[in-house]
Amino acid sequence: MAKKAIGILETKGLIALLEASDAALKASDIEMTGWDKIGSGLVTGFFTGDVAAVKAGLDAAAAAGSSYGTSPTSTVASATNPHLKTMR
Repeated sequence: MAKKAIGILETKGLIALLEASDAALKASDIEMTGWDKIGSGLVTGFFTGDVAAVKAGLDAAAAAGSSYGTSPTSTVASATNPHLKTMR
């Protein structure tokens, strides 16, 4: 059984997040669980899937999102505690 992971992608601007999220979802078998407006133009998208798929998706997202002049920031947390998904 593949380990579940949570991926977090932060970009400057909603359009960059939409473009990056589209690339991530097309590049691998992951699910976007939501997004949140952080402030000062920063927005964050949240993804789940197996560890390798989330890493591949976020790598594709970083490449696509960088075409908007800023470099997206991402991280992957693997083997997460089930209670983590209840944070909001």
